[in-house]
Amino acid sequence: MIVLIAALPAISALTHHQTSGSVTAVISLLVVIVVVAAVGLIVARHQPGNAIGWLLLGAAAWIPFTIAASEYATLVYDYGHRGIPGMGPVAVVLGGLFTFVIVVFPLVTLVFPDGRLPSPGWRWVLWAYLVLCAILPASYIAATATAVAQHHLVYPASGQVAAADAPPSWTEFVFFGTVGLAWLGALGHQIASWRRSSGERRQQLKWLLSGTGVCAVLGIWALGTNSAIWEVAILGLCALPASMGVAILRYRLYDIDRIISRTLAYALLTGLLIGVYAGLVLLATQVLGFASTWAVAASTLAAAALFTPARRRVQRAVDRRFNRARYDADAAVAAFAARLSGAVALDDVRADLLASVLAALEPEHVSIWLESGPRVTS
Repeated sequence: MIVLIAALPAISALTHHQTSGSVTAVISLLVVIVVVAAVGLIVARHQPGNAIGWLLLGAAAWIPFTIAASEYATLVYDYGHRGIPGMGPVAVVLGGLFTFVIVVFPLVTLVFPDGRLPSPGWRWVLWAYLVLCAILPASYIAATATAVAQHHLVYPASGQVAAADAPPSWTEFVFFGTVGLAWLGALGHQIASWRRSSGERRQQLKWLLSGTGVCAVLGIWALGTNSAIWEVAILGLCALPASMGVAILRYRLYDIDRIISRTLAYALLTGLLIGVYAGLVLLATQVLGFASTWAVAASTLAAAALFTPARRRVQRAVDRRFNRARYDADAAVAAFAARLSGAVALDDVRADLLASVLAALEPEHVSIWLESGPRVTS
């Protein structure tokens, strides 16, 4: 796989075009490949029996493999390079199977976190899923093989050699519909497990659901758009394997509540400030008639001034709902500080401090050591 990744720039130079149209797109795609491969390698090394690691490694190898095949087909059919005998048609076929990598997403979601099916009954579901997903690749292979035999290939502006006659549209509908329904079914199973779980298992599922949400919103959207920012959005594909790696290896497992609260808080804050900024600009320019330059400057200063107080209020509201442990701890500390301001007896302060720590952190044992005087233990 490392050889394939290293060879992509050289093959692209020979074909005089870049793999995905821009340097940014190539870098983004390489980042996705490296992240998926790194997580798969770490999981496979620490838990060889976990199928998730091997599935991620396979997905990471499939992406550069199909891209290299597409570039090689361009060399053979578009630039007349002789190449290895018989490899041209194979490269054309493999080059069109790039999107088949998304078959992995429902699988890793279903078998999370130990790499095993939830029950033996899921085997029939798995086989049905694989058979339905194989319809589109099989149809594409047949159409491409026929086109190669009849020398009926096309060379679109993207540089990817393809068959002139595409597979029937219903095969694409079956493929993407099957993948989408399977992913929703796997997520539904994991959500049901999350509602019944507790402790460490519950934290693992939080990581999975958070990573899946980011991956679905950004990564899958990037694959279906021609927007100029898809090179950045495609990085969302890294969220799912990264979250799985953290949850499986239990590294900083309990930081998920903090991450969720921070992400939501800054997303809401960004939307709020953008709305305030746009509203002030429209008010100043369209209603009050100020010059656009002064209106933009004043609106920018107003949004900057609102950042800190708005961040505090939004973060407090989000923590109250999504990071309850921190919210309760902050509330206990604030209540203790308020009582401390009016306390005069040392024994009362020590007892109140012990009660506050026990209520906020729930430790098994709490002790207070003073520089002079007896030790108080609870």
